[in-house]
Amino acid sequence: MAAHSTPRLAGAHYPVAVVGGGQAGLSISHCLGRRGVDHVVIEANRVAHEWRERRWDSFCLVTPNWQCDLPGFPYKGADPDGFMVREEVVRYLEDYAASFGPPLVEGVRVTRVRRAVSGVFEIATTAGDLTADQVVVATGPYHAPSLPRLAERLPAGVEQVHSSRYRRPGQLPEGEVLVVGTGQSGCQIAEDLHLAGRRVHLAVGGAPRVARFYRGRDCVAWLHDMGHYARSIDEFGDADAVRMRANHYVTGRDGGRDIDLRAFARDGMRLYGRLTGVDGARLGFAADLKDNLDRADAVAEGIKDAIDAHIAARGVAAPAEPRYVPVWDPGEPVRSLDLTEAGITSVVWATGFTRDHRWIEIPAFDGRGYPMHWRGVTSCPGLYFLGLPWQHTWGSGRLEAVGRDAEFLAAHIEASRRLADVCGALTGAPAELSPALPVG
Repeated sequence: MAAHSTPRLAGAHYPVAVVGGGQAGLSISHCLGRRGVDHVVIEANRVAHEWRERRWDSFCLVTPNWQCDLPGFPYKGADPDGFMVREEVVRYLEDYAASFGPPLVEGVRVTRVRRAVSGVFEIATTAGDLTADQVVVATGPYHAPSLPRLAERLPAGVEQVHSSRYRRPGQLPEGEVLVVGTGQSGCQIAEDLHLAGRRVHLAVGGAPRVARFYRGRDCVAWLHDMGHYARSIDEFGDADAVRMRANHYVTGRDGGRDIDLRAFARDGMRLYGRLTGVDGARLGFAADLKDNLDRADAVAEGIKDAIDAHIAARGVAAPAEPRYVPVWDPGEPVRSLDLTEAGITSVVWATGFTRDHRWIEIPAFDGRGYPMHWRGVTSCPGLYFLGLPWQHTWGSGRLEAVGRDAEFLAAHIEASRRLADVCGALTGAPAELSPALPVG
């Protein structure tokens, strides 16, 4: 086990400064260290903070453990096909940091990054200012909880909590619960409440779903074999649309299973379409519940079609399996709901997060505030991003492939430094670090 000493920040200069000490920041630190590139990693909280503080008690991964493959630290536990729970993910990241001793500073927030005329990056932190030749922003995409303006119109007596602050059913007041949003968090929180015996009302959006298992294997394993997760964002006609897609909902809870909203409804959960309006205690919903459920089912069945085709084309021995049959139909849509009459005392907003890069005073963003990059390399020489969803492939923002992106960027950083050194030696003056030079 390696130990790390806390690097100095105030007044220091580093070849590379990494902002963020989660899985992305640790991955690039490992790759840079292996290449002998001096650097510092600055983490606002502590390693695994997001997993420790922004996940509910029963949280577990939705991807199997074998997909946890950080640089130099693949999953080696006893349950590769299982799904690590929150505490296990935290321990995995803590053990990863301990395994190589990154030059890590914890509990320090970066408040500003700007580029001086000389080309060096000036970095302000809560522990003093420093400079760096290159900066890797590894803070992920989920910075601030996103709440719709509709939340402001709910009655004062209704408890409201964003999914990032939900921990367990018992934290909510007695009474029925409305969950808004059916991405992975919304569906799993709705299930958590449902299994605890709470009456749940669920506003269903357009997120797709996927079966957990099909024809004898986890669907993730099939899709991995089919090369689905290795597809580059460059292979899609509309990369921006792909990056903004909602993830398929499924769960790894209790060994893994489908999340079937129709089955929830059959068993007593109340389903509605998208939440469209709030007028005091009265809520309005779109008439799209049936369409949303049908589309989610169609995506799941389409994935099975692709798996069937893969099995047939390669002659893979796999058991036959009957297809999904809907267990509940919504009938006439419910367009309104009175919170008081329904006994709803709390609302969980599973409405995602917004990005906040205001501390980066560099023109490297598009009109929506999204970093403009190619595989994490921006047009600003020396500025990089790591850990973004679909930065290069499906797994870029996850434990599955962030390491490959980190290795790519580390190679680019090393190459650009060598080029700068060569140019400096030829001209006798420091050379500006090169921007997007393809590597590998």
